[in-house]
Order: sequence, then C-alpha cells, then structure tokens
Amino acid sequence: MRQDELPIFVLWESVLGEVLDRTARFPKSVRFTFGQRIDGLALDLLQDLVRARYQADKGTALTRASLCLEQLRVLCRVAHARGHLDPRSFEFLARRFDEAGRMLGGWLKWGRSSGAADGKAEAGT
Repeated sequence: MRQDELPIFVLWESVLGEVLDRTARFPKSVRFTFGQRIDGLALDLLQDLVRARYQADKGTALTRASLCLEQLRVLCRVAHARGHLDPRSFEFLARRFDEAGRMLGGWLKWGRSSGAADGKAEAGT
C-alpha cells in the first residue's frame, strides 16, 4: 500500500473484487436484479470514497457511502436468505462490510467532531 492511499479505499477495492466475483456466480434468473443492484452499490460506494477524499465537503460523500454500505448489507442478507449467496461467502462479505463500516464511521465521526476539511488522517481507524 502506498503511503498516500487511504486504508478504507484499499479495503474497498479488495471488497469490490470479491463482490463482483460472487455476484457473477448468481443464477441467471437473479443476476440482473440482485446482482446488478449489489454491483452498482459497491461501485457507488467506491466513487463516494473517491469524492470524499478530494472534496472539501466530505460529509455528503461519506454519508452517501454509509447509505450504500447499509443497502449492500440488506441486499446481501436477502440474497443469502434466498439461497443466491452461500453461507461462507455471506459471512466473508459481512465481515468485510463491518470492517469498512467501522472505518467509514470513524472518518465520519472525525469529520464531524473536528470540522476538518481533510479527513485523511482518520480514514483508517
């Protein structure tokens, strides 16, 4: 990892690959409903992290990223309950989502408490 890369960004790039790999294996009948929505939310979250890194107003992008993450959690739970996501994959993704959520929450909290324009320092906590 390069020193200027945010830990949450590095984590999410990895999670994104895992999400895309798993949704590609969804049955054809749900690949374009569950699969596309899950993939789209995971990509949207990555874009929001990039926006948060470079925009002066990080709060809006971080709040959107947090919402995307929560929607991903819900859709993956439903996909798992319907049998489209095996238990091992579901558990793996849930753990990674939790890790990303802790990092994201820390960045949000830091930004709110300090009112700082640059949330890089706490993005990995």
